[in-house]
Amino acid sequence: MNKSIWMDDLNNKTYSKLENNITCDILIIGGGITGISTAYFLKKCNKKIVVVDSNRIATGTTAKSTGKLTFLQDNVLENVIKIYGKKIANLYLKSQQDAIELASNIIKDNNIDCNFQKVKSYLFTMKKSNVKKLDEIFDTLKNNVELSYQKNIPIKTSCIKALESNDTYVFHPVKFVTGMAKCIKDNVKIYENTRIISIEKKKNLWYARTKENIISAKQVVLACHYPFFLIPYFFPFKTTIEKSFLAAVKVDEVKSFSAINIDSNVLSFRYHSDKENYFIMCSETNDLSKNINDLKFQHKLLKKLQYYTPNKASYSWSNHDIITFDYLPLTGKIDENLYIATGFNTWGMTNGILAGKVISDILLKKKNNYVKLFNPLRANKPITNLINYNFKNGLSFVDTKINKNRTFYKSNVKIVKENGIWYGVYIDENNVEHKVKNKCPHMKCNLSFNYQNKTWDCPCHGSSFDIDGNMIYGPANYDIKINKN
Repeated sequence: MNKSIWMDDLNNKTYSKLENNITCDILIIGGGITGISTAYFLKKCNKKIVVVDSNRIATGTTAKSTGKLTFLQDNVLENVIKIYGKKIANLYLKSQQDAIELASNIIKDNNIDCNFQKVKSYLFTMKKSNVKKLDEIFDTLKNNVELSYQKNIPIKTSCIKALESNDTYVFHPVKFVTGMAKCIKDNVKIYENTRIISIEKKKNLWYARTKENIISAKQVVLACHYPFFLIPYFFPFKTTIEKSFLAAVKVDEVKSFSAINIDSNVLSFRYHSDKENYFIMCSETNDLSKNINDLKFQHKLLKKLQYYTPNKASYSWSNHDIITFDYLPLTGKIDENLYIATGFNTWGMTNGILAGKVISDILLKKKNNYVKLFNPLRANKPITNLINYNFKNGLSFVDTKINKNRTFYKSNVKIVKENGIWYGVYIDENNVEHKVKNKCPHMKCNLSFNYQNKTWDCPCHGSSFDIDGNMIYGPANYDIKINKN
């Protein structure tokens, strides 16, 4: 049960690991929806393009999403209106509509089988205090999108008021990305299990290093969800990370809609039909540092799920989302021939596809209406959010130093100090001890044990390591194994 529903249909096609030094014109780091979309839009540019992924393509954040393509996005529009006003909010709306159209065209042009389905979409509130926020979103968007008010949504749940739109979709994100990868196989070289640990610029080239090899590239696109470096761009200080919990349960009936509320206690719904029918729910969203005990929050999610169906969940998983200081993505140029796409504020399906288009247009010197909007080097507005994010990040760091042995740890997990070094110890079901360094290589936060995944996780920025210290996900680029020499 402890995996994403989208991982069941992972295409069996695998790509080789990089085994030697290579050169290319454009290197794309990250093989999720952002990286593969970027490569897709560049496939006819007559340049040597390489995509690398530290694991298998489409198995990171892409495989942990809800798979929605919608512009009715919880509190994102509300916050953009508050910070930038109605004009910018409508420009962001247009960007999401364009992303949906891009996805539709890619799927239709290439006959990608990814359960692409048009559905009604709802943005609703369960609290009277949030009705005014819903009204403001309606008033801002009403001239540019077809919206209507509803008293309820098509599921038995608390609802004071809802906005409804017909021009939205759901799909299977892993099938979509692996389908795109097939479309670019003749123009783009893809390497899996190829982890980039550093990038460095010398003269007119960028050098990306793995443990064994070097890729030299004229241009580099960082499409790896979370930037793996600190200086000089300081992205960890411009963002915070949310953690959400999701579950999929078999049902008899599939309804043609998706929904999400704008309340602080997030509820997100959709249905998925393939070999079986499923109801998918997302909830228990909070700052990463507050959602450390995965078993606890998984249990809370599954308990909520019982209100909607008596059936037991077939899949249950968690996801990390990067939240930016102004709720707009960080997509575009950050240095000479260096580009980034991150900070999608929980809406990585639309913004990942759109990022691919924005960055490809910049590289191809084409006009794109969203380059300025998503400029990753834009002014930090509002500064209060930036201060708040850094305060929370600082508290997370301090908490990892104070609370090393978490209260929810059982007798099979402990943090010990030996010769001035902190170690994490996990004893498995066969009574075998697994010992690792208990410090994240990224920004030196102490790690917490995740009982749901049996991993050591960073409560500050989301890096994850297996019980033997092998890195699974970044931004950390190094393992936490103990040197046994």
